[in-house]
Amino acid sequence: MSDEITPLHQSETIPSGVLYLKEEESPPKHPKLVLVSALSAMILLIVALGVWKAVQISQAIAMGKAFKMPPDAVTTVIASEETISPVLEAVGSISSPQGVMLSADLPGTLTVISFVSGSHATNGQLLVQLDTRQEEAQLRTAKAKLELALQNLDRAKDLSQKRVIAQSAYDEAKSQYDAALASVEETQATIDRKTIRAPFSGDLGIRQVNAGQYLKSGDPIVQLESLDPIYVNFALPQQNLAQLSVGQPVHVQADGFPDRIFSGTITAINSAVDTSTRNIQVQATVKNPDHILRSGMFAGIQVVLPDRQKNIMVPSTALQYAPYGNSLFVLETMKDPDGKEYLGVREQQVTLGKTRGDQVAVLKGLKPGDQIATSGIFKLRQGGAVKINNSVHPGNNPAPKPTDS
Repeated sequence: MSDEITPLHQSETIPSGVLYLKEEESPPKHPKLVLVSALSAMILLIVALGVWKAVQISQAIAMGKAFKMPPDAVTTVIASEETISPVLEAVGSISSPQGVMLSADLPGTLTVISFVSGSHATNGQLLVQLDTRQEEAQLRTAKAKLELALQNLDRAKDLSQKRVIAQSAYDEAKSQYDAALASVEETQATIDRKTIRAPFSGDLGIRQVNAGQYLKSGDPIVQLESLDPIYVNFALPQQNLAQLSVGQPVHVQADGFPDRIFSGTITAINSAVDTSTRNIQVQATVKNPDHILRSGMFAGIQVVLPDRQKNIMVPSTALQYAPYGNSLFVLETMKDPDGKEYLGVREQQVTLGKTRGDQVAVLKGLKPGDQIATSGIFKLRQGGAVKINNSVHPGNNPAPKPTDS
C-alpha cells in the first residue's frame, strides 16, 4: 500500500467521513515584531508632522518680522500760545429797567382802546379810555361854579380895597373860590384816573381787555416793558467779590439766540451777601436796540476779568483723560529698528487749565509749535506711525453753538 496521497480533481467529490490533510501554511509572525513596526511608523509620522509645523512657524515668524502696521490717520493742529482774558461764568435772568402791568384804577366801562398788541408806546400815549360821561358833566358844573366864585372873589377884593365890605366877607368869597377850584380838580382827577396812558416809553404786550367790557379796580389791561437798555441779574460766590467792580465788561448769551453775544457792563453790585447761599447779587446793563432780549429770559453770563493770561489752547478731542494723569499725542520724526525715518507719535503728560468752549488750556507739558493729534487718538500708541489727514477737523471753537459743542 502506497504512502503517497493522491490529490483530488475538481470534479471529484469527497466522500463523507474521509479526512484529508491540507497543504502546510507559513508560520504566523511574532506579536512583538508587529508592535515595534507600528511604533516606528507612528514616530516617523510624528517627526514628519513636527518638522512640517516647525517650518510653518518659522515662516510665520519671518512674515511677522517683515510685517509693518499701516500708519493711523489723524488730524492735527500746531499748538500756539494765545492771550486770553479769564472770565467768571454764571447764569442769570433778564429783566427790564421799567416794567408794569397796567390795570384799571377805578371801575368803569371800557369805551376806547387806542393801541395794538405788541406795538411800541411812547410816554404819555393814550392806551384805553373808560366811560367818563358822568364825570365830564360834573366837571362842567364845577367849572361853572368856579367861574362864579372867581367873579365874586374879584368883586369882594375890589370892595375890600375900598373898605366897603368887611374883611370877613372877602375871606368868605376867597374860600368859596378855593372850594370851587378843588371841586374842578377833583373831578378832573377822576377823569384822568379813568384815562390810561403809557407812564413811560416801551413795548406793549397782548391786551387783556375788550371794548365795552366792565372793568373792576385792579383788572389787568396790558403789559408795558422798557427793553433798551435791559438788565441782566445774576449771582456769584462771595469769594469772587474782590474781582468785581462797577463798569466791568460782561458777555451775555441768551437762549434762543445762540449765534449772538451781547456785550454790557456791570452797573450795580448788591450791598449785602445772601446769608443762605453766600452769593452776591450783580446787575449788568446790556444794550438791546433790536428789542430781541425780553424780560424773564434765561441767560449765560461771562464776567471778563482784567488779568490777561497767555495759555496754549488745544481742542478737547486731543486729550486723553485718565486717573493717573491726562495726556495727548505729539507728532515727531522717529526711526524704526532699521534706521528708517517715519512720522510717529509720542504720548505726553500735560497739566490742564480752564475750559473755553471746545478748547482746553494746557498749563504744562506742551510748548508752542508742537504738532498734536486732535482726532483718532483712541487707536494711537507710543511710537506708532501716523499719517495726517486734515480734510475734516473736529470742533475747536472758543464759543461754539450748543448744537456743535
